[in-house]
Amino acid sequence: MDWGDASRDLVVHADNLEVLPRIPDGAFTTIYLDPPFNTGRSQKRERLRTVRSTEGKRIGFGGHTYEQIVTGLMAYDDTFADYWSFLFPRLEHAWRLLAEDGTLYLHLDYREVHYAKVALDALFGRECFLNEIIWAYDYGARTTKKWPAKHDTILVYVKDPKRYHFDSAEVDREPYMAPGLVTPEKAARGKLPTDVWWHTIVSPTGKEKTGYPTQKPEGILRRMIAASSRPGDRVADFFAGSGTLGAVAQTLGRRFVCIDASADAVDVMRKRLGDGPTYVALPHPVG
Repeated sequence: MDWGDASRDLVVHADNLEVLPRIPDGAFTTIYLDPPFNTGRSQKRERLRTVRSTEGKRIGFGGHTYEQIVTGLMAYDDTFADYWSFLFPRLEHAWRLLAEDGTLYLHLDYREVHYAKVALDALFGRECFLNEIIWAYDYGARTTKKWPAKHDTILVYVKDPKRYHFDSAEVDREPYMAPGLVTPEKAARGKLPTDVWWHTIVSPTGKEKTGYPTQKPEGILRRMIAASSRPGDRVADFFAGSGTLGAVAQTLGRRFVCIDASADAVDVMRKRLGDGPTYVALPHPVG
């Protein structure tokens, strides 16, 4: 596999720890990591199809009845007895593989993110910490016994605090919460996002949905890639899942490498990304 050919987009079916040592230092301008969150449970997503049936309980147009049948199941086990022996070696490779002007985005939730901050401070140096981004959403299960958890945290680190690339002019803008307090010109243009991103999850009925568990919305990835890389730069996702980074990179003119150990993930990426990337499987992929 020619890792030096930066003109190719790659989707690699393999355990990322088998792949990463083969990639040369400084290969990527932006690395996005969305590892398993160590939730302690299996993550599942059923694929459903609605069909007409005389025994169906859903009533549609003309009084016809329908039922939903399960056509497939995607799942992975999100339980690690020693989570940091799993994640830390991959973070070490992320540091090595970042270009000198590169940026890492590590996406976690409340379970492990505080430990990750300490680990990345040690690995990168505290001076290389750029941001803690809060992605806030309002969907999913509720509880009345505590404040419902409705955000993820994205830690942002740079390889060199004096050389990293960041172009705020390329980032989408947001409406002002109080547009009457700014000029009409500013209100029409919108404001730059802060470190709190209000963005819906992938809609269960939207066009973006692939059916893959834990799929992240393109809007979140687009901000990262647009701000922290340039057209033609190479970006990577070592836990690629449904391939959101690849889909965003295609639209923004970046070259990408997506790696995942799941056969289901690679199947989803083939459908989503088409024939443009080169698809590679190492001798003993998982799935």
